[in-house]
Amino acid sequence: MATTASLVLGADGSSTKNGSSEALSSVADRERFLRRRRDCDCLIIGGQTANSERYLQTPSPLVILSRSRPSLLEKNAQAHWWQMAPEDAITRAEKEFGENIGIEAGPSIILELLALGKIDYFELSITPITGGEGLIDIHNLFEYFQKIDEELVDGTRFYSCSWPIIKTQK
Repeated sequence: MATTASLVLGADGSSTKNGSSEALSSVADRERFLRRRRDCDCLIIGGQTANSERYLQTPSPLVILSRSRPSLLEKNAQAHWWQMAPEDAITRAEKEFGENIGIEAGPSIILELLALGKIDYFELSITPITGGEGLIDIHNLFEYFQKIDEELVDGTRFYSCSWPIIKTQK
């Protein structure tokens, strides 16, 4: 059983550019992203991701976490709309679809799941692109993992993080 979150950021910590993460992605990032998602039994995204990214076709069931009904339901036959907390969605998705869950949501859902220790593997891509929106402190993301492997491919820095650390509230 594994829950793997994927996130692409610009070199300045931008999580979107012109409202989408696609503008931050590189060829190397896109190739790894598509390869990784093929191994997932289910993909989980948030409502904002559903509205701003292309999810018309997915290799596995797609769960959209949102308070309001996403229009993507009519466009992707594998899409499901759940109104629940992200951690509860992981539990339900494991029961309904299988144990390998891919989290392709935005930073707020990923940060929430990291803080709860619900992400087993975190795949972070940092491309050289700058000037986007939704800045995140990249180094704070690493505080949730004991093991971090780094690789540079065609200008994109890839971080594979594992051995999660559950942070306790003080």
